[in-house]
Amino acid sequence: MRKPLLYLFLFAILISCEKNTEKKLPRIAIAGLGIESSTFSPALTHEEAFHPKIGDSIFNRYPFMDADSSLRKRAEWVPTLVGKSLPGGTVTREAYESLVGKTLTMLEENMPYDGLFFDIHGAMSVVGLDDPEGDLIKRIREVVGTDVLISTSMDLHGNVSKRLAQHSDLITCYRMAPHEDATESRKRAVENLVTRLENGKGKPKYKAWVPVPILLPGEKTSTRVEPGKSLYAQVPEVEQKEGVIDAAIWIGYAWADEPRNHAVVMVTGDDQKQVTEGAEKLASSFWDVREEFEFVAPTKPYDEALEIALASDKKPFMLSDMGDNPTAGGAGDVTWTLTELLKRKEFHVPDGKSLIYASIPGPKLVEEALKVGIGGEVSAPVGAEIDDRYASPLELMGEVTAIKHGDVHAETEVVVKVDNAHIIVTKKRKPYHRKSDFTNLELTPSETDIIVVKIGYLVPELYNMRGDWIMMLTPGGVDQDLERLGHKRIIRPMFPYDKDMERPDLSARLIQASDELD
Repeated sequence: MRKPLLYLFLFAILISCEKNTEKKLPRIAIAGLGIESSTFSPALTHEEAFHPKIGDSIFNRYPFMDADSSLRKRAEWVPTLVGKSLPGGTVTREAYESLVGKTLTMLEENMPYDGLFFDIHGAMSVVGLDDPEGDLIKRIREVVGTDVLISTSMDLHGNVSKRLAQHSDLITCYRMAPHEDATESRKRAVENLVTRLENGKGKPKYKAWVPVPILLPGEKTSTRVEPGKSLYAQVPEVEQKEGVIDAAIWIGYAWADEPRNHAVVMVTGDDQKQVTEGAEKLASSFWDVREEFEFVAPTKPYDEALEIALASDKKPFMLSDMGDNPTAGGAGDVTWTLTELLKRKEFHVPDGKSLIYASIPGPKLVEEALKVGIGGEVSAPVGAEIDDRYASPLELMGEVTAIKHGDVHAETEVVVKVDNAHIIVTKKRKPYHRKSDFTNLELTPSETDIIVVKIGYLVPELYNMRGDWIMMLTPGGVDQDLERLGHKRIIRPMFPYDKDMERPDLSARLIQASDELD
C-alpha cells in the first residue's frame, strides 16, 4: 500500500476510534404538575389554572437551563409538560386526567430516557384521588420504566407519601420559607440527577424515609426565625456527610385532609449508616422542637389587629388577611375582612387613615369599570362567588382610578377608590407580593397608612417594605386555627391535635429502589 493511502487509512481509523469513544450524553425528560390544594375550600381548580408549558418553552422556567449554560450542555433534554398553578381548591378529576394524559403521551412518544426531572409542589389534591403526586409518578414509571433515574424537586410544604418516595430515586425540597431558594433547589435536583448519570452510580443504594407526626402551617414554621432557622440549618450538615447525596425536611401541607398530610424527613445516599443516622437526627430534632414553633409575626384577631394598625404611625402597616390566603389554597374571594374594613369611619373621613386592600375578585365590577373608564363611577358586586360561607358578595361603589390588563393571574386589575380606601379588584384572583404590583396601578404603598394583603407571611419584598406587620386570624379555607377546620382523615395521633401523645417511632424506614418494586 502506498504511503499516502496508508496515512489516509490510519487517519480514518483514528477518527472512527475517536467517534466511538465520545461520551454519549444522557437523555433526560422533564415533567411535573404543581399546586397547593386546600380541601377545606369550596373552590375547584381547572386545567387552565396550571398554565401548562410544553416542549422547549419549559426551559424558561429554569434560569440555570439557559441555552449556553453548562448544565444544559451536559445532557440531551426532552421537556414534555410542566404545569404550575396558584394555590387553590381541589383539582377537578377531568383537569388532572387531561394533564396527566398529555404528559404520558409526550413521554411515550419521545422514549427512551436515562433520567427524568420530576418538578412538582407536592400538595395537590384531586377530586376522588388520594396522593395525586404518588399516582402521577407511578403512572410515569409505567411508561418510562423502572431503570430510569428520577429526581424529584418539591416545595417543603409538600407531602411525601411512601409511594412517592419509592418511585423517586433522588428527592429534595426547599430549605427556606419564604422560598427564596426555590430556583437553587430545582437546580440541585437536576445537578444531582446529571451527576449520578455521568459517574455511572445511578440509583442511590439507600433512601431513608421518616414520617414525623406533626402538622403545622407554614406561618408557624418559617425558617426566618427559630426553631425553624436552626432546624433547617442542620440539613446541609447532613447532606455534606460522606456517602450522602441529599437530605430534606418537609413540613407538609396543613390544609388538606388526607393520610399523607404530615411532616417527613428523607435522606438519600450510598452509605447506609450516614443515610439512616442523618434521617433519624433530623426527624428527632424536628420532634424535639415541635412545641417551640410560633407564628412568624405577631398574630391577633381581626378587631385587635386593626386597632393596633389604626393607632400606629408606621407606614405602611401591613395586615395579612390569612384565612383566605390564595397562596396557601384559599378561594381568594372571601369578603368578610373587606366588608368589616369598609364599616370603619377612619377610612371615610377627611384626613382619615388611608387603606389599600389587595385584592378581591370581581369580574362584574371589572366589566363595568371597562365601560366607564378611569375617572368613572362604578357600582357592582365583588367577591363571594366561590366562598360565601362567611360573608355575602359586597356591593362596591366608587371611582375607578386605574385599569391594567395582561396579568398572568388576574388578567385585568381595577382600582376602585372609596373615600380613603383603594380596593384592588381583579377579574381572577391574584396575590400581591411586590411593590411594583401596587405602583403599576398608580398606588403609593410606602405612603399608605394600612395595606391589607390576602397572604400569610410576607414575602421578602413586602417584608422589607413594611413599617410594621400583624397577621390577622380571619376566616376562610386556610384558617390558621387548624383544629377548627376539622380534619378527619389524617393519621392520629398527630401533634398539635394530640398534645400529650407519646414520642413516636422516628427510626428510618429504608425504602425500596424503584426497580426493586413488585
